[in-house]
Amino acid sequence: MPLTVADLMSKMPGAFIPEKAVGLDATIQFKFTGAEPGEWFATIKDGKVNVSQGTFPTPKMTLTADSSDYVKIFTGELDGMKAFMDGKLKLAGDLNLAMKLTQMFKIR
Repeated sequence: MPLTVADLMSKMPGAFIPEKAVGLDATIQFKFTGAEPGEWFATIKDGKVNVSQGTFPTPKMTLTADSSDYVKIFTGELDGMKAFMDGKLKLAGDLNLAMKLTQMFKIR
């Protein structure tokens, strides 16, 4: 069975590497389109990440992507930087946070 966005979002806390996020206090909004449309947000604070479905009023960064592209990025089938350059991944807000994201989570 293929991975879904809901699967990935539920796995985020377990894939989080706290040492890579020391002192970080940020909320990231995820907006998905395509086969699994929806909104999620992840709050990184005090060495933990909490993920919820819905919209956060003041995210530090917003990531917008087709749900199938996001799954491919997360599983390593699609390079995140290439997806960004090709317009498949849109980022708004703190772009430095986007670069750190790839280091804060161990992607299988």
